[in-house]
Parts: sequence; C-alpha cells; structure tokens
Amino acid sequence: MSDQPAIFGNEPVFKNKIHIVKPRLPAFDDLSQDVSGLFQSGMVTKGQHLRAFEKAVEEHLRVKHAIAVSSCTTGLMLTYQGLGLRGDVVVPSFTFMATISSMIWAGLRPVFADVDLASTTLDPVAAEAAITPETSAIVAVHNFGNPAKIDELEKLCDRRGLKLIFDAAHGFGALYQGVLVGPQGDANIYSLSPTKLLIAGEGGIVATNNDDLAEKIRIGREYGNDGNYDSLFAGINARMAEFNALMGLHSLRLLEDAARRRSEIAALYHEQLAEVPGIDFQQVEAGNRNSYKDFSIVVDPEAFGMCRDDLATALEAENVDTRKYYEPPAHRQTAYRQYAPSGDVLPNTEVLATRSLSLPMWSHMDDDIALGICRAVKRIQASAGEIRMALGQATAASI
Repeated sequence: MSDQPAIFGNEPVFKNKIHIVKPRLPAFDDLSQDVSGLFQSGMVTKGQHLRAFEKAVEEHLRVKHAIAVSSCTTGLMLTYQGLGLRGDVVVPSFTFMATISSMIWAGLRPVFADVDLASTTLDPVAAEAAITPETSAIVAVHNFGNPAKIDELEKLCDRRGLKLIFDAAHGFGALYQGVLVGPQGDANIYSLSPTKLLIAGEGGIVATNNDDLAEKIRIGREYGNDGNYDSLFAGINARMAEFNALMGLHSLRLLEDAARRRSEIAALYHEQLAEVPGIDFQQVEAGNRNSYKDFSIVVDPEAFGMCRDDLATALEAENVDTRKYYEPPAHRQTAYRQYAPSGDVLPNTEVLATRSLSLPMWSHMDDDIALGICRAVKRIQASAGEIRMALGQATAASI
C-alpha cells in the first residue's frame, strides 16, 4: 500500500468504512427466553425487568435510587423539575444540545460558562463567575466520559447554596478518584442509547441519594400521576419499556469489560499519536477513569499543517468516520443564541469547537483497527501541506 493519502486517489487504509461507533450488544440468545416471556405475558411495560434493572444499577453505582426513564433528556427534564429549580442555571456550552433543551422545557435560563481546555469539562472558576442573583443550580457534564471537577464544584455549590446536577450521559464506566460516577452532587443523569457503554436501545437513568427527588421523578415519569389518577404536578410519559430494561440489565454485565477495553484502545491511540505534531488529548486527572464514550483529539492547525475539518475530510477518504463534537457549541445554535453571553467569555469553548475531532471508539475494537486509524492520521499529517492546498483549490473552484 502506498503511503500517499487516499484523498489523492491512492488505496485507503481501510477497504470498508470504520464507523465512529459500533455498539456491543448482549447476545440475543441470552435475552430470548425473557423476551418470549414478555410476549406471552403481555407485560411489556412497568414489569419485573424494570424493577430488576433499577435494583442492579443501584447496587452497581452504590446509590439509594436509580430511576429508569425513556431517555437521558427526559431524565434531565424531570430532575430540573423535581429539584424545584428556578431562574438561571450555569452550564457549559461545550456539550450536547439535550443538556440545554431540557432546561428550556423546564422553564430555566441557561447561563453559559467556559470549560477547562485540558479536561474539556466545566471550569469551576468560570462557573462561579457566571453565577447571577437568580442562579439556582450548576449543571456540569462528564464530557466524553471524563469526570467533571466534582470536588471543586461541590464545594462551590455548598458555599453558594446551589444545587449541583451532573449530565452523566457519557458517565457509565467512568471513575472519580476511584469511585464510580453516580453518588456525587444532587443527581447524575445517564444515557443508555447505542453510542454508550451501557446500552438499553434507548433510555436513561437518574441516580440520586435524594429520597424526595427520586419520588418526584417516579411520579413525574407517569404524567405526574401517583396512582390515584390525579396529577400532583404536570409530568410526562418517561417510562422505560420492559424490553429496554431487559437489554440494559444484560448490558450492565458487560460494562466493566467495555470500560477496560476502551481504556486499552485509548492508551493505544495515545501511544501512536503522541509524537504527531499538532495533536493533543483530553487530560484525565490522576485517580480518575474516563469512560471514553468518545475518543477526541484536539488539532492545532498550525502545528499539524491543516485544520480539523481538512483532517476529517482526509480521514473520510481513508474510510474512517469521525465527528466534530461540538460544532456549533450550544450558545451558537439557532435555538439558544438568545442566551449567548456578551464578550469573549467562552474562549476555550470556541477553540475546542473548531479543533476537537472524535475518532472511532468501540467497546470491542481490535487493536488492528486502532492502529490503522493512527496510520491514516500519520500519513495525512505527512502530506498536510499538499492536502491543504488541494482542498483549498477545490473549494475555490466550487465558488
């Protein structure tokens, strides 16, 4: 195989496309008997598998309550409502849109704060600077599975009398100072969609040690109906179906292996790409474990020789799928521009939005796949100037 990049018409590193994610699902044979029982009983929601799944997650996370819901988004909505949040909520803009959309649905105003450039998680100093007289909470994100700066944020919220919620969509498999992400703050809300380590098809978990919040979420996911057909408050339908709970229960048994394997692949990426000019990595604090829901690099265009977008284009020619998380960041999205802060208060967010690139990461990826992706990045960087020129000429010709 030629070492010239595929974007010049040479043979790509991979014959077939390497997708950004490839879910590791439980074997159907392990579920089949219980699935047959579902169809025979007709109990396809609010049954034994939901209860078993919630109990298993409570034991795994070592929390008092793990409430299964239809999605991480509905879990966030119900958590904001259940905690009685009002007014402003400090939140990073470098996050998935659902962190913010759930706030708007709950009648809250997002106040965007910057992230730490190295960890890509909420900067506690920036978060405190963003607090207003109307602030009721801080929402931090375990971004890409990297635990947020939990101790600093807990101390900040205790000092300022604020609630602390963690968007833990990427959190299953992550460790904070040797402890599973879950019992910290007022609540951690997880996603169980197919891009995650723990998969239920669709669904979410709200983990909390707050008895009152847990009860409100259980009622809230049932339209606000506590069983008397009298809505105590305006809830939603956020129930998790039995099949999803069953899949989640079996997927939970695979979680630790998935987390360990992703750490191995991440170490391989680090080893192979560490000497490539212009590539940096998300920093994980000592004592923590990143779940690596995504493995994201940061591309310095000057040192690498081309920008992040050109690298993504060149990798596509090598049959390597990538994602530009998060471009645009939330404060520049159409629905949330009205909340964008004035002035240059989100510089790290803006840098990451234009430089962060997620490479393929699976819970069962072979070393050869990761090595091939690294080889593709290296040969692209070796021809960066020529590729940049060729893409620039192609862009100019299309105008």
